[in-house]
Amino acid sequence: MKAFVAGATGETGRRIVQELTNRGIPTRAMVRDLEKGKQLFPSGVDLVVGDVLDVESLREAIADSSVILCATGATPSFDFTGPYKVDYEGTTNLTDVAREKGIDRLVLVSSLCVSKFFHPLNLFWLVLYWKKKAEDYITRSGVPYTIVRPGGLKNEDNDNNVLMKQPDTLFEGNIPRAKVASVCVEALFQPAAQNQIVEIIAPPDAPERSLEDWFEQVASA
Repeated sequence: MKAFVAGATGETGRRIVQELTNRGIPTRAMVRDLEKGKQLFPSGVDLVVGDVLDVESLREAIADSSVILCATGATPSFDFTGPYKVDYEGTTNLTDVAREKGIDRLVLVSSLCVSKFFHPLNLFWLVLYWKKKAEDYITRSGVPYTIVRPGGLKNEDNDNNVLMKQPDTLFEGNIPRAKVASVCVEALFQPAAQNQIVEIIAPPDAPERSLEDWFEQVASA
């Protein structure tokens, strides 16, 4: 297995890269600024320059990777096209290249509540709407996928367990980014995670269960 991470310099993407390297998985981290990447990542990470809005750069950056993890996301700004470009167009470009290359698994970090159009987050230029459109594109693409919908993202980790449910079940709650990274990477090893959409939070009262058990439960729901 060789992993490619899009959105690697973001808060969640960094933790995905760390989780991959902790497991000894060869990793290519796509960055737009090579110097920034060198400051963020250890020498064992293969840094490649690329942009999800540039298909040819994606082809070159992905190279011989066998799995893709996507943690891109538009940042709040006055550019109303941001969510469309990053969360939809960028993700569909990544999906198209994944299909061309016969990628074994595409793991996308999405969000809770993407199916709720009248959600406050859609005031940010329809960010959830475009995330959902990207999900729909992936599920129809023929590319083996796992879509992970986390709750509110927290930078600090905690000792809470992960709670995982099927799509459009969880509508509130939060989760540390490190736990999101663990779920994304674990999905690569779980057959039950293939072609599944899962929602995750980490509440204080979540039962202690393995991620393998959670994926199997969602797949059989």
